[in-house]
Amino acid sequence: MRWAPDARGRLERAAFELFAEQGFAATTVPQITARAGLTTRTFFRHFADKREVVFSGAEIPETAARLIAEAPADLEPMRVVRRVLHQVAAARFDGNHEQTAAWRRIIEGNDELRDRDARKRSDLVRAARAAFIERGQTPLQATVVAELGVLVFQVALEQWAAGTGERPMEDTVDEVFAALP
Repeated sequence: MRWAPDARGRLERAAFELFAEQGFAATTVPQITARAGLTTRTFFRHFADKREVVFSGAEIPETAARLIAEAPADLEPMRVVRRVLHQVAAARFDGNHEQTAAWRRIIEGNDELRDRDARKRSDLVRAARAAFIERGQTPLQATVVAELGVLVFQVALEQWAAGTGERPMEDTVDEVFAALP
């Protein structure tokens, strides 16, 4: 069983189940690996610690920066933000409502994870800011657009995760945009 494929996915699923059952703080790495049928050594090949199971990788900031760079050059910055948020919502969240909502509950239930979530949001702002500067925005404009974009994303994600998941997250993104003054 130890050499079975998809070790990372098995570890993520096992961690998620245990976090949901007994809470993040009460879950240990040996419990995760036992449930996944793997060794702790395998766990640490994929993750630095159990927090990284929740926040692994830099794919959202990297994806956002790439999508900002790929947007048509004549598109206004906030239209770029909306376009990018639609693309991220469709690719990463739509079809994953229950899991996304459960992960959000796990994060909200733990101070350490909320702090880590805030740092991840900060990473996203930095990546978006740099991408908008590359598109020709001044540092001030890029900062404002990046901060607003991440705020819209965070509010939309929380609203969508709290809902039933019947609507695509893209609709929730548009709802949050409509609420901007």
